[in-house]
Amino acid sequence: MSTGNIGFEETLWKSADKLRSSMDAGEYKYVVLGLIFLKYISDKFEQKYNELIEEGDGFEEDRDEYTCENIFWVPKEARWGFIKDNAKDTKIGQLIDDAMILIEKENPTLKGVLDKRYARPELDKRRLGELIDLISTIKLHKNGEKDLLGRVYEYFLGQFAGAEGKGGGEFYTPTSIVKTLVEMIEPYKGRIYDPCCGSGGMFVQSEKFVEEHQGKISDLSIYGQEINPTTWKLCKMNLAIRGLDGNIGEHNADTFHNDVHKTLKADYIIANPPFNISDWGGGSLTDDVRWKYGTPPAGNANYAWLQHMVYHLSPNGCAGIVLANGSLSSNTSNEGEIRKNLIESDLVDAIVALPDKLFYSTGIPVCLWILNRNKKDNPKFRNREKEILFVDARNLGEMIDRKHRELKTDDVKKIAEIYHNWRDDKGEYEDVKGLCKSAKLEEVKEHEYVLTPGRYVGIEDVEDDGVSFEEKMENLTSELSELFAKSRNLEDEIRKNLGGIGYEL
Repeated sequence: MSTGNIGFEETLWKSADKLRSSMDAGEYKYVVLGLIFLKYISDKFEQKYNELIEEGDGFEEDRDEYTCENIFWVPKEARWGFIKDNAKDTKIGQLIDDAMILIEKENPTLKGVLDKRYARPELDKRRLGELIDLISTIKLHKNGEKDLLGRVYEYFLGQFAGAEGKGGGEFYTPTSIVKTLVEMIEPYKGRIYDPCCGSGGMFVQSEKFVEEHQGKISDLSIYGQEINPTTWKLCKMNLAIRGLDGNIGEHNADTFHNDVHKTLKADYIIANPPFNISDWGGGSLTDDVRWKYGTPPAGNANYAWLQHMVYHLSPNGCAGIVLANGSLSSNTSNEGEIRKNLIESDLVDAIVALPDKLFYSTGIPVCLWILNRNKKDNPKFRNREKEILFVDARNLGEMIDRKHRELKTDDVKKIAEIYHNWRDDKGEYEDVKGLCKSAKLEEVKEHEYVLTPGRYVGIEDVEDDGVSFEEKMENLTSELSELFAKSRNLEDEIRKNLGGIGYEL
């Protein structure tokens, strides 16, 4: 999905950003997203409330009528109409806080989730009132209102990630990367898990994938975990906006030291762990049951994340993981040994090298690891025992601004199709020099278990233009000679001008 030209969401963002004043993006994020969430649940409640009144059976106050459709109960003093009517009141901040408290009281699943700091003195109440007026302009369509407001929510998450820079990437993975992972591993049915779920983008994209392929959302069970308390709240709200029921723990928790899904065996894992974290507390987990392929170094969690996910995969499960490129070749401590053991155990299905500048938080290039528990006897796919697919996608994508690149829909489709043609028993896959290569385990051994795709796919053949090497070299040296002569003339001119004002070089 391109975020370059998204329509009214962009206009809404620009208007909201003008109201930010001196508040930093990290703080403002919770103010805006909390209000969007409040409007969503209020509008959905009132839509159902009005339908029940029209039916005339007196069920508009029957909570079961709302619960059965996953609609939150919203008391009168918390409904958007009440908030909007009081937008210019100097006590508007307190009214919103009270509304959030009421909603949490009436809906136990939202306990501790909503932000209740709108009354704080540093939040300009005039601008808060203007923000309420702005969010009131979001019109819900009768059909597909979830998608409309969900789109706004998702767009704002992305914009906040960009505005926050380095810190923003901790809660948001760019949509084009998430979409690539989802399109590759195709989570149609079963248990889907993200052990570092941020604001829940992997789940949202999986839901979209199922809908686009005429599947049933009820066939997916969502499991997740998030260490940051405010990001955990964002995820809970993001799932609620979509009407998704997910188990992401009763509170935020550290996946390594407090795994809230210890017995889970997931059919799909999609994750973007924080890159190269050194303070993950690995020193106290040296004998952990998850480290079947080697103890990960205390100074880098990359291989702890990989092994944690392998541990949580079902017998036919597959995982798609975003990691820094260093994970493909690093030999620090025993990382090389762990990588070798993962490869020898035939868990690595495919590696995709992505272009740089895809993230808001870092400009470094990243890669996708596709892991698979059963490459040999999985009834859905061909036997890929002792084979690994390498895809070099570094030349894909396009710059959407000076600092950021985005994979376009065709890029995502191209990567997914290469993987599916290779994985599925259709006979449509072929190696393409400079792009993709199916390598046997023996070849990977020859490269000392380094998984950098460039080593395997080679360099793309350049079409012969009919000009001989000698002729090209003559033209090149002639051009260089002219450039050198111009350079000398400029140098002489500069010396002459400096001498004219009494300076010598």
